[in-house]
Amino acid sequence: MPDTILQAIERLRRAEPRLRQVELLLPDLNGILRGKRCTLKELEGIARAGLSFPASGYLLDSRGCLIEGLVHGNADGDPDYLCRLVPGSLVPVPWSKTPLAQVLLGMEHRDGRPHFADSRQVLAGVLARFAALGLTPVVAVEYEFYLLDDTRGEGPRARQPRVPGTERRAGGPRVYSLEDLHELDDLFSAIASASEQQQIPAGSVVSEYGAGQYEVNLHHVADALLACDHAVLLRRLVRGVAARHGLAATFMAKPFADRDGSGMHVHLSLLDGDGRNVFGPLPAQEGAAYAPRLRHAVGGMLAALGESLAIFCPNANSYRRIRPGCFAPIAPNWGANHRGVAIRIPVSDAANLRLEHRPAGADCNPYLAVAAILAAVHHGITTQVEPPPMVREGEQIQADVTLAHRWESALDAFDRARVLPGYLGEEFCRVFSVARRFEADQFHAEVPNLDYDWYLPSI
Repeated sequence: MPDTILQAIERLRRAEPRLRQVELLLPDLNGILRGKRCTLKELEGIARAGLSFPASGYLLDSRGCLIEGLVHGNADGDPDYLCRLVPGSLVPVPWSKTPLAQVLLGMEHRDGRPHFADSRQVLAGVLARFAALGLTPVVAVEYEFYLLDDTRGEGPRARQPRVPGTERRAGGPRVYSLEDLHELDDLFSAIASASEQQQIPAGSVVSEYGAGQYEVNLHHVADALLACDHAVLLRRLVRGVAARHGLAATFMAKPFADRDGSGMHVHLSLLDGDGRNVFGPLPAQEGAAYAPRLRHAVGGMLAALGESLAIFCPNANSYRRIRPGCFAPIAPNWGANHRGVAIRIPVSDAANLRLEHRPAGADCNPYLAVAAILAAVHHGITTQVEPPPMVREGEQIQADVTLAHRWESALDAFDRARVLPGYLGEEFCRVFSVARRFEADQFHAEVPNLDYDWYLPSI
């Protein structure tokens, strides 16, 4: 039987007698962890009675600014709600210079109703739809990110390996280079160790196509909420461990114009009450149709992709990734064993048959991204949405960019959504749109250095 929070506190106290401080983590609308520190003694009281915290802690832009135009957190007096500790999430913070622990929070009303802006609760509401069908989503996340080692210039510089015996940086993309991993062995060993201590099921690490870019895979779990906990905490872990090693890690979707962007790929299958994968069986021969539930799941995801893109790509930088030749989807398509499509069916046996959702950037809120994916899957299965023809294995894709590649266009599609409001909640969708448009307006009101580079010399 899993520990209760109080048992977990006592176990942690015995394991680390010097521990005094705990960080309480609240994933905001953008998937950025906000919160506060408390003492270990205070945590015992919070475990029993909860913590009062304002909902404005969720409703922030990427900089931590309050969102203008919302009643919540402004005209309503910014009232406190009740936050509860998430069971199983109390773990040490191995990269901290002093003994420290962390625990996730979830927000609810005083009467126990979930708060509409809590992205964990939003995902839990979608998962309840699958439980009613007797189905369990199995989810795993893959993250791409860049390491940076020089931030003294006007912009950051990716951490590229050195030519052995010199201080010269190696040229080329260095994709799948084992030498790059060897050079960073201390870092990746520390990431693996910290993941084990925090019970985050991190798996393989590869050097990705962008020089200085890496990917860490998380193992599949039959609990989508837990899978997203793993995802948001892995980002925190990688950034924290990198900082202890004199580096910086960024999960920006497109930190460099001349290199590939970083995505968050979500692998998904569905199990019935007997543990059978309902996406099976595999087609009897090449070219034969996949099982109805797999096809309908794909149909739902593609039908809702346009209205969901504002969640998968939540800020201005996100859309710099959606361009041809950058290993990011540019159209609503699908296919088996093809990395150029939005929904990919990886090579697998019947028991592990799954879908890989590829449009989301590494900068998105994983709870909301998975909630939007699963909402579309549920819609597709329950209304039997048939997908368009598949992209065949090895086929060269000639599609134009038909996914929105500007922030406002994606938000316009989100505001016209027909699927998401019924799953995520109409008030949530309204608030999400207001919040994202506020940040977009603030972003475009700034005068970037590029304006001076392009226009100041001649105008």
